[in-house]
Amino acid sequence: MPDAKTLAVDLPNIDPALFGVPALERLQTTASPHAPRILLLYGSVRERSYSRLLSEEAARLLQAMGCDTRTFDPRGLPLPDDTPDTHPKVQELRVLAQWAEGMVWTSPERHGAMTGIMKVQIDWIPLAQGAVRPTQGKTLALMQVSGGSQSFNAVNQLRVLGRWMRMLTIPNQSSVAKAFLEFDEAGRMKPSAYYDRVVDVMEELVKFTLLTRGVSPYLVDRYSERRESAEALSKRVNQRTL
Repeated sequence: MPDAKTLAVDLPNIDPALFGVPALERLQTTASPHAPRILLLYGSVRERSYSRLLSEEAARLLQAMGCDTRTFDPRGLPLPDDTPDTHPKVQELRVLAQWAEGMVWTSPERHGAMTGIMKVQIDWIPLAQGAVRPTQGKTLALMQVSGGSQSFNAVNQLRVLGRWMRMLTIPNQSSVAKAFLEFDEAGRMKPSAYYDRVVDVMEELVKFTLLTRGVSPYLVDRYSERRESAEALSKRVNQRTL
């Protein structure tokens, strides 16, 4: 196969030094020494929060599949822009976002949409912190609970946000209808087709995380950003020589 510079000869808008041909060998990953790290976010602070109960059930499944899980408690998280990002709850969330290799977002559906509590958490996770992008290239699974009939409004909105956060959102998802019927008094999810779907989603999340976590920097390496970085470096170097 011709190299990238040869292929770029007939592409006048391309910088041959930054153009790359995707290489299969760069997508080969080796076993990581640690368990997959998964952060779980849920979108309700009610005492009996079904999104929290579903998130806890997901965490149990992930742990049984060999994952290291952390769950963020949204209570006390301020509104974005209402307080500096040095707030302890904001810092806690951001540290967890950097730690994670994958995430699970679980929201109730309220007025046909995700809850404000869910959105506030996502809004506090920045697209970039200096040279670090806390979510880019990380895997994401989406779930929702509904008080009535089954709906997919919340997970569809979350999928848009996951794409915007540059995450690798898995194809499968879970929507639990009439969630108040699906959990027992102890807060455990009852056997059902809904429960089986949650197992499916967590299994798929772990597979995608194992497959991509070692190569995610390469998966999300983009020509436009390499070019922008090269131009920024050139500008800094030229400024120093003035």
